[in-house]
Amino acid sequence: QVRLVESGGGSVQAGGSLRLSCAPSGRTFASYNMGWLRQAPGKGREFVAAIRWNGASTSYGDSVKGRFTISRDAANYTLYLEMNSLKPEDTAMYYCAASPGALLATTPGEYRYWGQGTQVTVAS
Repeated sequence: QVRLVESGGGSVQAGGSLRLSCAPSGRTFASYNMGWLRQAPGKGREFVAAIRWNGASTSYGDSVKGRFTISRDAANYTLYLEMNSLKPEDTAMYYCAASPGALLATTPGEYRYWGQGTQVTVAS
């Protein structure tokens, strides 16, 4: 069974940091572009960050630029999201996802495989 498994979510004070991880199961996704998206209660799924399959390029949503960093470890096929200077508005369920497209995917519909999500809560 092909799966993506997120971890690293939790509760943190505003200004704090968290590091999310996403490990593949059933396949490596080595040739897939990967991304992080999030969904807050009552809102649609929002693009956070994406990284090319070889790590050569990245893209970020405007609300997280300069605060979040996406990376991937080619050795263990794990995807990461380093989140700094967290704000209450960053509170959401965070999902990692894999896209088979040639370009970096910035919309939910472009992603084919999804993890189950990990909750991030930022208190003011």
